[in-house]
Amino acid sequence: MHRHLWHLISVRPTAAIFSAVACLVLLTSGFASAQSAFSSLGDAATHHTQAKLLLSADTARPGDTILAGVDLKMDAGWHTYWKNSGDAGSPTKIEWTLPAGVSAGEIQWPLPQKLPPAEVTTYGYEDEVVLIVPLTLGTNLSAGTLNLSAKISWLECKDVCIPADQTVGAKLTVGSEAKTSTEAALIQSWQAKTPRSDQLFSFRAWWEKPANDDTRPLIIAGSQAVAGAISIDNADFFPDASDQFEVQAATEKIPDPAGFRLRKAVKKFSGDWPKSVSGVMVIEGNHQTNGFELQVPVSGQAAGPATASATPSASPLPAQPLWLMLFYAFIGGLILNIMPCVLPVIALKILGFVSEARNEPRRVRVLGLIYTLGVLVSFLVLAGIVIGVKVAGHHPGWGMQFSSPVFVVCLTTLVLLVALNLFGVFEVALGGRALDTASELASRSGPAGAFFNGVLATTLATPCTAPFLAPALGFAFQQNASVILLFFLMVGLGLSAPYLLLSWQPAWLKFLPKPGAWMEKFKNAMGFPMLATVVWLFNVASSSYGKNVLWLGVFLVLVAFAAWIFGEFFQRGRKHRTAAAILTLLVLVGGYAFALEKELDWRVPVLATDGAGGLKESANGIDWQPWTPEAVAAARAAGKPVLVDFTADWCLTCQVNKKTSLEVQSVRAKLKALNAVALIADYTHFPDAITAELNRYNRAGVPLVLVYPANTDAQPITLPAVLTPGIVLDALERAK
Repeated sequence: MHRHLWHLISVRPTAAIFSAVACLVLLTSGFASAQSAFSSLGDAATHHTQAKLLLSADTARPGDTILAGVDLKMDAGWHTYWKNSGDAGSPTKIEWTLPAGVSAGEIQWPLPQKLPPAEVTTYGYEDEVVLIVPLTLGTNLSAGTLNLSAKISWLECKDVCIPADQTVGAKLTVGSEAKTSTEAALIQSWQAKTPRSDQLFSFRAWWEKPANDDTRPLIIAGSQAVAGAISIDNADFFPDASDQFEVQAATEKIPDPAGFRLRKAVKKFSGDWPKSVSGVMVIEGNHQTNGFELQVPVSGQAAGPATASATPSASPLPAQPLWLMLFYAFIGGLILNIMPCVLPVIALKILGFVSEARNEPRRVRVLGLIYTLGVLVSFLVLAGIVIGVKVAGHHPGWGMQFSSPVFVVCLTTLVLLVALNLFGVFEVALGGRALDTASELASRSGPAGAFFNGVLATTLATPCTAPFLAPALGFAFQQNASVILLFFLMVGLGLSAPYLLLSWQPAWLKFLPKPGAWMEKFKNAMGFPMLATVVWLFNVASSSYGKNVLWLGVFLVLVAFAAWIFGEFFQRGRKHRTAAAILTLLVLVGGYAFALEKELDWRVPVLATDGAGGLKESANGIDWQPWTPEAVAAARAAGKPVLVDFTADWCLTCQVNKKTSLEVQSVRAKLKALNAVALIADYTHFPDAITAELNRYNRAGVPLVLVYPANTDAQPITLPAVLTPGIVLDALERAK
């Protein structure tokens, strides 16, 4: 994660928001870390960057141009930003207050650094920077002393980002003779670090391929006027900022004996594709780093020999009508009802129908509307988060809240409580004496239970990608905010449609069995699917905590023990009820403090993963290798077909595909016979590189399985969300 507070929202807003929501439902401790992060802003009473105005001359003549230097010295670990701050941050601004007859030119920016992390690249400065500004004196100035002043505004970042400003000033004497200052050498040394404008290099740029939706690969090539004048150890391009498009930070280097070639992805926000690009080409060689100003037109094809593509591009998909994509969203939401993630909640609603069947139809209709409201409100929250991610300049993804280990722990505990309630370990007292938690609300038969069942159904549905849903959301995530809201509402309507329809057709309730003793047994039986969900969530958590996930298991056992004490001795007991309540609280608090905080350190996951999405299981299985664009290109260049599985530990559809259609003998034999390469793209922790690749194929999340033919000119074969061995074998046969 980037080391400042803004990135809690701009980089990973889903983790922060969903963790807070889950902990609000279950645990209050999660707020402590958020409060401490925000309160640190108020604690930063002093700047961590000191500004000073330097002048290259003590005395200047009318008509002269001198250099002013805005010297920013940052505390250790803090940084400020370049004129294009990149994926986050804000550039430093200078507002001059100058006497009449003195004018300031544009800021000359020294070469910045690429600041980590790589998936959220920013351009900036650490330790110190001097921004150079030429000041021109009018020819009519009279001799005397001038007071020069400027308000400097910047964003300084470390663990948090703090906007700061400072007014700085300096005095300049206007006289008949020029006299340099003691600060002139420092200013000149920093001016030498600004980009060069000489013709040592010539540059070209062209579009490598047609656009894939709003993203297009760009090639920038450079060659020396005199070959071998300087060695080129490394090259990178730092773009100028634009409101209409973004030259993304990731750089791929392509071999070129005549110089160098870089592949950059350009993302368009509005208007036409850019006709030119500008920025700084940063070249390392001869033990030094130089920047060269670059502004070149972009042509439509390569200005030289064709090169192999290191990044396979998705086939341009034909434009789909909005009504069709909305229909897909509704059907996808409808299908979510039969996905294993949601089935336990739907079973509870069937039980609720049976229990309410003896009541008047009007009450049943009201509960149906309240359940639908719970679903739609939850989907609106999800839509708001997706819109926030897009506004922050990042790629949203379906199920992205499961990248937050804190959210997974809270949800696992919540579902365990629901299961224990279904087993009758503790009961929900309608008088309100039971714990007022989401698990109780989810098992009530009244309005609160209906609403929170809608919330729970939505939460458990998000790691599943049903047929029709993946292309619909992939389409929606590329649209504006109003369309995203519309799509999420359609998915929510699809998810709630069966229950809503049944509640408004009271005559259909006669097909349900009559209430009786069997309902208690059915309720107990529904606890087992809930326990299966707990096991699945526990497995998801293991990818974040590694072997330490054992302590999550200890905590869950203590939660179950506390629930048993509460139900057996407080709710159903007649004596020592106060002692039972105190013991319940002690077990919960002690279990949380010892197992989660001390041993697991649950808010600081180790993010342990095998790099293969948990699929590299045995010597007899598929030899999965980690996915990278370079790995795909290398395999295809060697004439091998490539199978790529975009998957995640929390994606149940992915795991079903794995067991039934990928890790099966027939597919293993086919891969071996074709000498094919199998790559895994592990989306468990929501890496931006994989999110971007999914978006290239108009997918909002996993699963996605691609088969690349050995022929590098052929487009990859996109497999459906739900696989069979026959589908995979047929694609591999076509790819050979």
